[in-house]
Amino acid sequence: MMNRPSPRIVIAALRGGAGKTTLSLAVTVALRKEGLIVTPFKKGPDYIDAAWLGRAASGPCYNLDTYLMGARQVVRSFSRHAAEGTFSLIEGNRGLFDGVNAAGEFSTAELAKLLRAPVILIVDCDKITRTAAAMVLGCLHLDPAVDIRGVILSRVNGNRHASVIRRAVEESTGLPVYGIVPRLPDLPFVQRHLGLIPPAEHARVQEALDTAGAIARDYLDIPSLVKIARSAPPWKVDAFPKATLSVRDMDPP
Repeated sequence: MMNRPSPRIVIAALRGGAGKTTLSLAVTVALRKEGLIVTPFKKGPDYIDAAWLGRAASGPCYNLDTYLMGARQVVRSFSRHAAEGTFSLIEGNRGLFDGVNAAGEFSTAELAKLLRAPVILIVDCDKITRTAAAMVLGCLHLDPAVDIRGVILSRVNGNRHASVIRRAVEESTGLPVYGIVPRLPDLPFVQRHLGLIPPAEHARVQEALDTAGAIARDYLDIPSLVKIARSAPPWKVDAFPKATLSVRDMDPP
């Protein structure tokens, strides 16, 4: 059994539509500019977000779905493809704990635990202040086994709003804030019924990716995110087992 470093991070949120894909693209573009080889992953079967992440990384993005693939196949796929790069970014889907039932099976949280990956939580701050801290604190207490390391605040409305929420989150939860992203009404990411328009149908793909890179440059603490990813425990690769198991039946590697 091999044991090797495997920098990795999960980008999650409290709900769908909170900006996970835009910020995942921002981080991916920024990391590539730093010279890292990013292998992106998308939780679930979503092919549109995966296509965008692949364009940002200039390589394939791989879907990880414990419901469809089984936990062991997810581990096998992650082990193989993470080795292709120097940094693995895993974009979650929906809210962090949203799964197929009340227990949250097959959720982003379960995937993060399976991969032993630290989590950065995006909080949509539209029309709230200290409530943001309550939501983050709830995530920490709902399942302490999920390794939530920090928060990115999105849709923040001005400096005072940012200051109040940042202080509330950091003082109430003990988690650092690694980004404060304001309202950005003119983003070149066009939505339709399934989410973003696929890059193959988008007229301004490079402009969109450049915009994502500018978001990372202006609003995100990329060096801290890299440090968190590099603090993930070494990954044990057990010869890529072929059998599949339910996530409930498998301990993380």
